[in-house]
Amino acid sequence: MTWPNIRDDLKLFEGYHSPQLAVDVRLNTNESPLPPPDKWVDEIQKAVTTIEWNRYPDRHAFELVSQLAEFHGLQPNNVIPANGSNEIIQSILLAYGGKNRSTIIFEPTYAMHAHIARITGTRIISCDRGESLLCESDELETLTTTKPNIIFLCSPNNPTGIIEPKETIISALEYCSKSGSLLVVDEAYGEFSDWSAIELVENDAPIVVTRTFSKAHGFAAGRLGYAVGATRVIDGMKEVLLPYHLDSFKQIAAITALKYRSEMTERVEYLKSQREKTSEELKNLPLKVWDSAANFILFKPLETVGMSGNDLWKALVDYSVLVRDCSNWPNLTDCLRATIGTEQENNSFIDSLKAILG
Repeated sequence: MTWPNIRDDLKLFEGYHSPQLAVDVRLNTNESPLPPPDKWVDEIQKAVTTIEWNRYPDRHAFELVSQLAEFHGLQPNNVIPANGSNEIIQSILLAYGGKNRSTIIFEPTYAMHAHIARITGTRIISCDRGESLLCESDELETLTTTKPNIIFLCSPNNPTGIIEPKETIISALEYCSKSGSLLVVDEAYGEFSDWSAIELVENDAPIVVTRTFSKAHGFAAGRLGYAVGATRVIDGMKEVLLPYHLDSFKQIAAITALKYRSEMTERVEYLKSQREKTSEELKNLPLKVWDSAANFILFKPLETVGMSGNDLWKALVDYSVLVRDCSNWPNLTDCLRATIGTEQENNSFIDSLKAILG
């Protein structure tokens, strides 16, 4: 038997994984700890009975796109939905990246930007952030020498939780407008921050902003994301998406979810309040803690603790608490990331840390 070989450039490529362990408190994947409203679930169950399963879905997801556009004060041709924000990122790189093209990524940041860039054959220009972990003017100056086709900025950034200043986004957009590059602002956690780059979206601006239903909407199981941007950019992304890529159930579920925006906002405010409370608790322990504008917090043990980040991660698992070990991410030695959970989950997390750190 002779088997086909995977592409040579993928053979040693590690995928994006997060450990799944049986624990009481799971705070490692930035999911919402709260399910969608019961009324939403009831409405979905009824809506499913109306689906013509033998028919293809609406290829253009017109109703969903129209409602998302109205929500953001844009036109339908400024919006494109997909199977999670990762498919959005993939379509961007397929359309505007690829062979003989490059993308610049400011580390540390969301690993899937580089992961999908490699899969699509896009050359990666990796630039380290400074001590502030922000993308500052010195880093942006590298754009003029590296001349990337695509610029990725994640705000709030994953895994740091830091939001990029509006001035940084505008500076990057000004560069793109002059150079023919595309600015991608990943706002998977945008609902938890104080401002959004969506306000910069215009048909004469080379910017696309990505969003997801997985976090604030509590619809991680549904895998739905979308992007808003200039019509010309969105049209380019449509060229590489497969026909009928968004199934009927997902479209109905998302349309229904948009009816419960007020409930979503209440849950976001609850998680933000829990974030601030948890952050203050962490700062009272021998830990370095970064301020966050997302639904998670980055932290690391101080040298006086005498244990590495991975040691602390293992100790938390022994207490049946699972957080994300970011120790092997660029410039994040010994760092851990904890998703904001319910008040009970957050208290268990803090109590476990107190027991471990004394």
